[in-house]
Parts: sequence; C-alpha cells; structure tokens
Amino acid sequence: MIFGENMPFVSVTRLRLSSIKHLLPFMLYNFKATNQIKRSEGFLKGKLMIGRKLTFWTMTLWQDEQSMRKYRNTGAHLKAMPKLIKWSNEASVVSWTQETNDLPSWQQAHKYLQEQGRPSKVNNPTKAHITKQTDKPGDKNLLENELYPR
Repeated sequence: MIFGENMPFVSVTRLRLSSIKHLLPFMLYNFKATNQIKRSEGFLKGKLMIGRKLTFWTMTLWQDEQSMRKYRNTGAHLKAMPKLIKWSNEASVVSWTQETNDLPSWQQAHKYLQEQGRPSKVNNPTKAHITKQTDKPGDKNLLENELYPR
C-alpha cells in the first residue's frame, strides 16, 4: 500500500446483512447509491460483489480521497449509512492510495481489509466483526458487476 497525494484512491467496503428481511430495502438503497456513484465527480471505476450469506462488497477507485468523501457524505449514500447500523451485523472499510488505476483483486482487497481495515458500527455485531476475521470472497459469488462513470 502506498499513501500519497495526487494518486488514485481506493475504497473497499464489506457488509453482511443480519437478516433476509433487510434485503429488499438494502437493494433499493444500493440501486440509488450505485446510480449516484456513476455520476460522481472524481469516480474512475469500481466493482460490486454479492457473496454468500448476504455479504456485499464494494471497491471503488477515485481521483482522490476528497472525491470519495464528497460522494460518501451526500445523496443516497448518506441516507443509507444510518440504516446499515441496524441492518448489518458485519461491516468494515479500508482505503489507500496507489500508483495505478488498476483495481486490486477481491482477495487482495480482503487482505487489506483484514490488515488495515476498520470495523464500522453495527448494533448486533458477530464475533467475526469484532475480531476482524470475516469470510474471504469466494470463487463462486452470486453476482459481480463492474461500474464506470456516466
């Protein structure tokens, strides 16, 4: 990992819904936040992944950290964040700058999440959330999707 200015900024998030009853409202907010990200200034590209056990991953590449923060703190994403505290039993985030515009693999993102990530607040955390020992992304994920700016 490299930390520096004027280098692409990577953000990775992972969350696990605590119940299937949260899936529909989560997907609605996810749809809106995905549309928001595609229109966000400074967004370069990204990937979404749905794994087993109601686990959702995002990986985004930005021109800089300021662009990511502007997206995170506005619009649909801002509205969704407080709900995730109730809906999730695992949530974490990691970010870094790098020299290239290439997105890392999901396995590399998981490694960074384990080593450098921080857990997000959730109301009913699992033991894996507390110990930062979350499941690795599998080879057979339910869905993967690439994101590009509009």
